[in-house]
Amino acid sequence: MKNSNMKNSLKEFIKSNREAFDDKTPGESVWKKIEAHLPQMKVVSLWNSVALWRVAAVLFMGLSIMLFLSEQERPAEKKQAYQLQGEFKDLENFYSGEIAKKIALIDDFGGSFEGEEFTQDFEKLDAMYQVLRDELKVRPTEKVRDALILNILVRIDLLNQQIKKLEETKEKKKTDSSL
Repeated sequence: MKNSNMKNSLKEFIKSNREAFDDKTPGESVWKKIEAHLPQMKVVSLWNSVALWRVAAVLFMGLSIMLFLSEQERPAEKKQAYQLQGEFKDLENFYSGEIAKKIALIDDFGGSFEGEEFTQDFEKLDAMYQVLRDELKVRPTEKVRDALILNILVRIDLLNQQIKKLEETKEKKKTDSSL
């Protein structure tokens, strides 16, 4: 019981005299004595740190390996890009000839396309073809090549439909004139 009374009285004393404790600071000589007993700390520059140089060496080596490996993959990517472009050139030459033949056939029928809608569709497909062709030059991928081939096939189909309409119109005129 004596200990608890003593603790309570010490707490009360500290609480009541708190301001008196806080306004005093130890003198300069006290701080010098405390510093003399502390272990001496060496100031090490960050640039002289062995750990920093080790980390830098590991990062440099890692980046070098990454760049080396990425350079090894690029010739394969370039080869694939040239191959895609070469394959497409062959297809483009063939289908361009087919498109030219069909346009010449339409010109032989009467020299004009029937319907403004056909002309607009054909022009839109041609414009889309030019955009895709530029994309193939910049980023050659199989998707772009396939989209170009599909565009060519759709244009050929559109020309075939136009030729069929012109043939039907020509047949109708023949039957009407023979009656």
